[in-house]
Amino acid sequence: MIEKLVLVAMGGALGACLRFASVSGMVRLTGESFWGTLFVNVVGSFVMGVLVVLFLERITGETNRMAVFALTGVLGGFTTFSAFSMDAMRLFEQGRGLTALSYVGGSVLLSLFALLVGVLSARALAV
Repeated sequence: MIEKLVLVAMGGALGACLRFASVSGMVRLTGESFWGTLFVNVVGSFVMGVLVVLFLERITGETNRMAVFALTGVLGGFTTFSAFSMDAMRLFEQGRGLTALSYVGGSVLLSLFALLVGVLSARALAV
C-alpha cells in the first residue's frame, strides 16, 4: 500500500506541474484560464482512453504499478474537476452565462469524445 501511495504522489506531482504549465500556456495564448482547463481535461481524457487500453487490454503482466502512477497519479493531477467548476462559476458571475453553459457542455462532451477517440485509437493501433 505504501508503494502505491508513493507512486500516486509522484505521478500527481508530475501531473500537477504539467497542468500548471499547460494552463499557463493557454492563458498566455488566449488571455482566459478556462481554455487551459478545457485543454487539460480533453487531452487528459484522450490520454486516459489510450492508457486504459494499454494497461487493461494490451499489456500483459504487471501493469498495476504503471496504471496507479499514470492513471491515478499523473492524470489525476493533470485533469481537474474543481478548476472546471470554478471556471464555470466565474463565467456565470461575470454575466457570461452563454459562455459558461457552452464551456460546461463542451468540456463534458469533448472530454467524453476524447476518451472514446483515445480508446479507439489505441485499439486500432493494436498497441
